[in-house]
Amino acid sequence: MVFRSHDDFVEEIIRFDDFGKPTVLTPFEWDVNGRKGLTVKAVNEYWTSGQRQANSLHEISYRACFKPQLPEFFISRLTKPGDGVYDPFMGRGTTPLQARLMNRRPMGNDINPLSQVLLAPRLNPPTIEQIAERLDSIDLSQTIEVYDDLLHFYHQDTLREIIALKEYLLRKEENQTIDNIDAWIRMVAINRLTGHSAGFFSVYSLPPNQAVSIKRQIKINEKRNQIPEYRAIKPRILKKSRSLLKDWNRAEIGQKTDTKRGILSTADSRKVSEMPNDSAVLVVTSPPFLDVVDYQGDNWLRCWFIGVDSGNINISQHRKITEWEKSMTDVLCDLKRIVIPGGYIAFEVGEVRGGEILLEEHVLRCGVRAGLEPIIIMINQQEFTKTANAWGVTNAQKGTNTHRIVLFKNNSNETL
Repeated sequence: MVFRSHDDFVEEIIRFDDFGKPTVLTPFEWDVNGRKGLTVKAVNEYWTSGQRQANSLHEISYRACFKPQLPEFFISRLTKPGDGVYDPFMGRGTTPLQARLMNRRPMGNDINPLSQVLLAPRLNPPTIEQIAERLDSIDLSQTIEVYDDLLHFYHQDTLREIIALKEYLLRKEENQTIDNIDAWIRMVAINRLTGHSAGFFSVYSLPPNQAVSIKRQIKINEKRNQIPEYRAIKPRILKKSRSLLKDWNRAEIGQKTDTKRGILSTADSRKVSEMPNDSAVLVVTSPPFLDVVDYQGDNWLRCWFIGVDSGNINISQHRKITEWEKSMTDVLCDLKRIVIPGGYIAFEVGEVRGGEILLEEHVLRCGVRAGLEPIIIMINQQEFTKTANAWGVTNAQKGTNTHRIVLFKNNSNETL
């Protein structure tokens, strides 16, 4: 159902009890440059990984990504088929991909070029037969680059295959002959670079949403008394491809949304010139939470594979809340330009610094400064987090336990 007014949406949130729990409401008064207002914090479990299985195309690991159920919740209620749905911090591309799967126009941006490499192939997937045929045709026996430090992650024959595939893809990109099959293979290879099971190219490493440093991998190898064994990369790429494509139905999904109308960009999220004015009906996004996650460091190996030095990517990570607020206000000003009048922005933040900083309250003030109307603050409360469990941390000690979303409506043409 698409809501015709935010009053309908707010009423549904207040009365929400799909998982057997009543919504807990707390008033929140705000004051921005003398302009005062009252909104409400609504706490409940609005979505959960157990309510329905997400489409298999989402199963690409990425540091600090949110579940597809989050954008699905807002897309299903606040948009209709064909509407533009945008994320200026798209990461692995959860919001644009979910929009595509729901026959909306996918729009995404991230300053890290890795994001577009991870998302674009999943908006227009090849068949498993095309992938297998292309893999068979690629010669992985010859390489130019030498990177012996990576032998702490890979057997020498595995490393040769990885570098050969990297060089093949970079040549195709340089010659502008890379197609959706090559792009898909690159995306899956990136996802298989490091991990903690036999399905990855590497010896046992930390969870697959990041790569540890070479020094850290040496220590892991010493502690576990492990030596990288040969792992052929082609069958692992093919196996992961089958898993990703198991829910993809080209006839059902692929023909309903013109992927050429989607827009992906690599720009500073404070000014994304490729996104036209009034082009999105809804934004669902989650920015970097201060300096909590080291996106540059975590993605160094993935960026190496696509020929990019992650240290040169100017990802905004602020330690001071005042600097973060200024940056988010600028982002929201640009979102106000991109979102149609009457459209919505769902801006998600997590718990940081042990709950000492309530980022949702800071986000609300940023949005008011940008001329947006705060509708409601939703707090989706979880009983556990996948990230916390992967690191062996109990929910009561560490980890992000809640999604905290400020929903804005683009009503006026004024900014403070």
